[in-house]
Amino acid sequence: MDGLKEFSSATPLLLVGCGKMGSALLEGWLRAGLSQDAVIVVDPATRQTTNFDLPRSAMVREIAGLPDHLSPRMVLLAVKPQMMPDVLEDFAEREHLSAPVLTIAAGTRIRTIRDSLGDDVPVIRSMPNTPSAIGKGITAFYAGPEVSIEDAMLAQTLMETSGQTVWIEDEDLMDAVTGVSGSGPAYVFYMVEALRDAGIAQGLPPDVAAILARQMVVGAGALLAESTDTPETLRQNVTSPGGTTQAALDVLMAEDGLAELMKKAVAAATERGKQLSK
Repeated sequence: MDGLKEFSSATPLLLVGCGKMGSALLEGWLRAGLSQDAVIVVDPATRQTTNFDLPRSAMVREIAGLPDHLSPRMVLLAVKPQMMPDVLEDFAEREHLSAPVLTIAAGTRIRTIRDSLGDDVPVIRSMPNTPSAIGKGITAFYAGPEVSIEDAMLAQTLMETSGQTVWIEDEDLMDAVTGVSGSGPAYVFYMVEALRDAGIAQGLPPDVAAILARQMVVGAGALLAESTDTPETLRQNVTSPGGTTQAALDVLMAEDGLAELMKKAVAAATERGKQLSK
């Protein structure tokens, strides 16, 4: 992607945190053409970055170990919300590190970051999800009025290497985004577990039940991705009146069925995101 050319050895991308999500994003950027000398990674477990064949100078264990006159084009904070206060405190001590900040931490509000780094620091919030590791993710963004169009588009370019992107106009909705798409893959994986176990309960061998449940979700997801039909239409296409699918849907679509459980689950995740921001 042409936007990745904005990063260079003189104006690198500074990635703070290289855990599962950070490393997945880094892999996508390198695959999309980001130069290895155009990124610097800060992570206590810098051995993780050796998988990317980065120069040793690009692997730093802590913010204090960064070069004195570093001028990153953008800083991406990919640390867990619980770690954010310490990271922001370390950054606040490096006043010369002025650059737009892109954060993927759930619950960390823009106000919190700017209180530590300064009111003149442009901050963009984003929420990707784990399918980003294979280029099938979805990232939602929110940018305050202080963020330039150029910085917003650069952030979008970064995350488009791992899937689709959307923008929202109200930062308060980021907690709901987290509840739907950020945490959402875990809901699907748990559904596969539950479907596997339900098959076993009906007499299927465990290995057969596992394969059936897993591939069903893979296939249904692929069909949903490639079809122009709505989920409702696709569901109706599978459902014959009075048939086996209808019998199952009568249970799932009951008043206290899946829809109600999903509302409660997303509400719980949304509320937890709000708590993390306090």
